[in-house]
Amino acid sequence: MIDKNERFVGRLDGSVCIVTGGAMGMGAAASEMFIRAGGRVVIADFNEELGRKQVQHLIDMGGEAAFVKTDVSKAKDVAAMVQFAVDTYGELNVALNNAARTPDDKPLAEMDEAVYDALMSVDLKGVALCLKYELAQMVKQGKGGSIINTSSVSGIRPQPGTPLYVAAKHGVIGLTKAAAVDYSHYGIRVNAVAPGAIDTPMLQGAIQQFGLEPISYAKQLSMLGRFGTTEEVAKVHLWLASEDSSFVTGATIAVDGGYTAM
Repeated sequence: MIDKNERFVGRLDGSVCIVTGGAMGMGAAASEMFIRAGGRVVIADFNEELGRKQVQHLIDMGGEAAFVKTDVSKAKDVAAMVQFAVDTYGELNVALNNAARTPDDKPLAEMDEAVYDALMSVDLKGVALCLKYELAQMVKQGKGGSIINTSSVSGIRPQPGTPLYVAAKHGVIGLTKAAAVDYSHYGIRVNAVAPGAIDTPMLQGAIQQFGLEPISYAKQLSMLGRFGTTEEVAKVHLWLASEDSSFVTGATIAVDGGYTAM
């Protein structure tokens, strides 16, 4: 018999969720989705002003949320981030490793070493550090957990003129698979989301940076002929965070309007 009250969207009732890069864009949308699903959220971001503003927004929604200033490229910050979540809410159940920098804009022969170091330190090393401390905490708890890493369609299908971002996002998928292999027997699921052209401040900045025309660019990057929304990505984040995806690990899910299939 069908239960008409059954929900087909994930629930996070009481789950403690870290969201890095949660002050804006896809991270902020995910934090709101987690709150709506009953989660408790720690926003970890380098931008303290926007991070605290987002936390207040989550509290105004009726949720439980807290902010911790974090530079994911620094091990001590990431360790403190995880400890803050545990000290504040008692444990860690879900982590969305979403913090990233704007893509580079030069081919490899023109690569700037300083840009390489800055981008890799956040987009790849930052994910590795987050995994290190989040996995250790979840193993210690002995209750499993779900970790979601933000890659990109650039981690599946290279884009011209952004070799460093492409390399970093390919690396995120590699880290995701490796962590899933090594920690599945602890009941910890590790997956990646590969967003396409999602309407975020980062995308708008890239459009200006590369001098692109938004409408034609959207048609180039999506079978659906438009940019995606942060809420559309957040729904996938929620599914992966919840037990609705209990048999999914080591996967990379493209949220791209069909771009990687084009």
